[in-house]
Amino acid sequence: MDSGKLNENWNEVCNLVCGYEGVEPSQFKAFFYRLQPQAMSEGFLMLTTDNEFIKTWVERHYIELIRRALSQLHQGVPFMVAIEVDPSAAAAAGAVAAPQPSAASPFPAPVVSQPIQPAVPAAAPVAAQPDAYQPTDSPMPAAPVAEEPRSFPPLDFPTPGVTAAHAPIPEGPSSALTFENFVIGDSNRMAYSMAVNVAEQPGSTPLNPLFIYGKSGLGKTHLMFAIQNYIRETQPQLRTVYVDSSDLLADYMEAGAAHDKEKSSYKNFKTRYEEADVLLIDDIQYLQGKKQTLDIVFQIFNSLIGQRKQIILSADRAPKNIDIDERYHSRFSQGGTVDIQPPEIETKLGIVKSFIDEYKRNEGLDHFEVPQDIQMFIAESSSSNIRELKGAVTKVIYQMTVFQQTDLTVNDVRTLLENHFSGGASRNLSIEDIQKEVEAFYKVKHSEMVSKSRARSIAYPRQIAMYLCRQFLDMPFAAIGKKFDRDHSTVMHSVAQIEKMMQQNRDVQEEVENLKQIIREI
Repeated sequence: MDSGKLNENWNEVCNLVCGYEGVEPSQFKAFFYRLQPQAMSEGFLMLTTDNEFIKTWVERHYIELIRRALSQLHQGVPFMVAIEVDPSAAAAAGAVAAPQPSAASPFPAPVVSQPIQPAVPAAAPVAAQPDAYQPTDSPMPAAPVAEEPRSFPPLDFPTPGVTAAHAPIPEGPSSALTFENFVIGDSNRMAYSMAVNVAEQPGSTPLNPLFIYGKSGLGKTHLMFAIQNYIRETQPQLRTVYVDSSDLLADYMEAGAAHDKEKSSYKNFKTRYEEADVLLIDDIQYLQGKKQTLDIVFQIFNSLIGQRKQIILSADRAPKNIDIDERYHSRFSQGGTVDIQPPEIETKLGIVKSFIDEYKRNEGLDHFEVPQDIQMFIAESSSSNIRELKGAVTKVIYQMTVFQQTDLTVNDVRTLLENHFSGGASRNLSIEDIQKEVEAFYKVKHSEMVSKSRARSIAYPRQIAMYLCRQFLDMPFAAIGKKFDRDHSTVMHSVAQIEKMMQQNRDVQEEVENLKQIIREI
């Protein structure tokens, strides 16, 4: 079968699978991107993917549905489906190998992340790289100045399973947060892809360090634990260390307090992290202003990178927006830097469904269902914070099970969750509302606001409106851009421009604050 016909058949199969009951289209499409049809004959289909994780996941969750779709398309002929890992695909292209979809296909072409180099064989000596990774010239401080550690509420993670006898004792909390229960959408697909690549080949790709950033509750920590859990399962000989920046800071202060009694306290502090094969540091932005702790982190960072050991960092903002020395910016950004944007409605709906399915599995309630209109209401009403979304689902399930109110309506849920979602009235705002207020403020017609005009009297209010949409609404850049007849890059540029102007121009800052007040009162 020629490649064009093969890809056409594969697209038909995927369209059918997406329509089957219980299949979340966004989740399936994420794995479709990583599958490439190689050969097809009567009763047989060969697919390849670029890593073992995708192969195992598809075989576990989708293989029977793919066979069902093939049989449906070929008059009931039973099919055998084989999936193999193509090493050349993993080495040549880090993110995705997939057939080019036809024009009629609803599956968009995959977004390719940074190219991934072949993994360094375990036995191969690693050459030193003095030019690339110079250790800091900052001396080890004699004792740290008092730095207030940031307090965090305890995380509610399930108890980890028993570690294999031959494996090193893992450090940091284990959890049930895995790649398998991470809901994929347009807002997080690139971050997910990079995380999988790092988990497959820790320290052996250009994604070192991997820096994941985004607002709180979007899934950064989920991806970090997914990486850690996957490495523990597939490469138990590697030592993984997860630490929140507040715990790292507390460790450093503890080492300083013990320094007078035990001169090796600093050495022991560094050794814990420098002996890691994979080091994960969460919420790195909280180390800004903590110069001495950052100096130590910088030394650990250089030591691990020089040994080709993997570092994964997370923050609520991009490295360039963290108030730290420029040398940290350049180090943190030298590998893969990727953001997670607020989820689209489709992704939030997928997350709602996944929480409900998890509850059904845990409680053994196969026939329990939350009405579709209630699921959609939760997805549409919630902010981007996934923890808040899960809390809303939990409240609804509790009302239906504990109070046995199985006939809940959307109006009942609206009352139940009246004070649950953050953001107050802003959650009821639309892009159109913000456009209307900005147009009135600057005396601009709506037709001008969405026109192609670049006149400053039009372009400036348009940028202000885009900035305010980003501030008030948990929506991706692309979704905002559609309402202005622009693409996501234009919205990103506009937001950055207004942020810069607000720092430099007091008048712009006052205009924005006035508009914010007007919009809050809608």
